Amino acid sequence: MVPKQILVIQTAFIGDVILATSLLETLHLGLPDAGIDIVVRKGNEALFREHPFLRNVLVWDKKGGKYKSLFRLLRHIRRQRYDHVVNLQRYGATGLLTAFSGAGSTAGFDKNPLSFLFSRRYPHRFEEGVHETDRNYLLAGGITDAALQQPKLYPGENDYQSISHLQQIPYYCIAPTSVWFTKQFPPEQWRRLIDLLPPQHPVYLLGGPADTAVAEKLADSRSHVVNLCGKLSLLQSAALMQGALMNYVNDSAPMHLCSAVNAPVCAVYCSTVPEFGYGPLSDRSFVIQTPEALPCRPCGIHGHKACPEGHFRCATGIDTGRIAALTAVS
Repeated sequence: MVPKQILVIQTAFIGDVILATSLLETLHLGLPDAGIDIVVRKGNEALFREHPFLRNVLVWDKKGGKYKSLFRLLRHIRRQRYDHVVNLQRYGATGLLTAFSGAGSTAGFDKNPLSFLFSRRYPHRFEEGVHETDRNYLLAGGITDAALQQPKLYPGENDYQSISHLQQIPYYCIAPTSVWFTKQFPPEQWRRLIDLLPPQHPVYLLGGPADTAVAEKLADSRSHVVNLCGKLSLLQSAALMQGALMNYVNDSAPMHLCSAVNAPVCAVYCSTVPEFGYGPLSDRSFVIQTPEALPCRPCGIHGHKACPEGHFRCATGIDTGRIAALTAVS
């Protein structure tokens, strides 16, 4: 029998792509001989640099000639003659790639405006107890009945070697920022948490180049706090987080990095809520949020550039001491 050829499409941001690896693992488990490819937005391809079973990573350059790149990608996809195309994105451009892929079967969510052209369409609903990986798993129906797998990334030997000098003694990691202001635990509260952590353990601050200024203020004159923002790749960051005593993160991509390497994690939720289905999946994970029942929370799925109510109590109402006590490592 000729092995199946499968294409998975997820062109959203880093966190969504990391969660999509759960579907990759499930498809590979059910069809170990299948050729599995993925489409991601430019910049996210580095997540799959040493992936052991992913065949090809196709890149959509959304910023450099968005539609020219899209139609070039569509021509390439049509030439591959995939058996199955699975679209995890809910927007029209990826619906175009799916509907006109020429694949034997196509699947996606009903929120995609072109889903009426798909072979199979499934609901995408925010329901308590249903994780995004569960929603994505629906799309494997008709392809495999293999059990749902956890998200997984594969840092390479070079990634582990590059951060080994940081692991000489036990350490903590903090990813203090988020693209959205209302999803970001305030810097002064991160500072209080750092002061509550045992000072004999290094604290590594993680993020991209744009996060450097925030991290520098958090590090301040603390000799045990090291600003690594912009200095590590995503896979190097994942490798470092995997060995941490605890990783402290917002509801953002670093939380999903932890899930993908089963790293211990404490996720601080401000304006968003875990009930949206994007919570941590690590074996040792904690969720922290304000105990106050705020009528304005959640104020959106992605967060805002500022608190719509002007008080930001969903963040300032979180007890930093409780975070340190709950996640203490003996």
